[in-house]
Amino acid sequence: MHAVTGRLTVIGDLVEDVVVWTAGEARHGTDNPSTITRSRGGSAANVAACAAALVATRFIGRVGDDPTGDRLTAELGARGVEMLVQRGGRTGTVVVLVDHTAERTMFNDRAASAELTDVDDGWFAGTAALHVPAYGLATEPMRSALLAAARAVTTGGAMVSVDLSAVTVMESIGVPTFAALLDQMSPSVVFANREEAEVLDLLGTPPVAGRLHVVKDGPRPAVVVRSDGGRAVVPAVPVDPVVDTTGAGDAFAAGYLAAAIRGAEPTDACAAGHRRAATVLGMWGADPGLTPAG
Repeated sequence: MHAVTGRLTVIGDLVEDVVVWTAGEARHGTDNPSTITRSRGGSAANVAACAAALVATRFIGRVGDDPTGDRLTAELGARGVEMLVQRGGRTGTVVVLVDHTAERTMFNDRAASAELTDVDDGWFAGTAALHVPAYGLATEPMRSALLAAARAVTTGGAMVSVDLSAVTVMESIGVPTFAALLDQMSPSVVFANREEAEVLDLLGTPPVAGRLHVVKDGPRPAVVVRSDGGRAVVPAVPVDPVVDTTGAGDAFAAGYLAAAIRGAEPTDACAAGHRRAATVLGMWGADPGLTPAG
């Protein structure tokens, strides 16, 4: 793979994460001791924040016309990310419940993030790679905005990557419809965890020509599947202890794409993704330095 001149552009959600760490196994119908923090979140924003130290990075999205939107935009910009955001409505929120095993369950209220629309083609100038979390394909008007973004950058010769994001996203759209939307995006790389990959049979069915499937499996090796049916197994970086899995997949995408833009072959880019993911698995939340008090 040859290096591509330009920046990584990430388009999608910038929201506030309300992260709840339970002190033990949660019990339904009663009080549960916990620690609660608020931080910047959103899959696209997480990728941008993790990539900015590695490659020139731009974020495109929508936040509310409110103090929370002001704060989140400023915080992500302070990470060195070029910010191009629409404003209107109220800023979205995601409640992240992290259990005693470090696994997380998320409750999403995307609000203004889901209302991204009519992105000026000029916002994609200089893009070498466009990364799109699939959350935005769930509803209009954002679905149309993302499809138009993919057309704009591929016309200019940039690569597109799509993260399948969540099984629930594919199910809410309908798997056949989702597969058709994915084809319309014409991605060069599709990122998925094992559960997401099973929905579209990414491991069993070789991708179309010009596309790679990159399937992650927690602490186990990732698999890179090529269109000729060949595959490579890339070990993960051991992390002990794993504190919180929030944002690990986004960090993986950031590491992979930054390496790909610099010219790394897919297996080397995958290894770079593992290394970047390891930096967030040993900490609280998706943002470095976010540590619960107490």
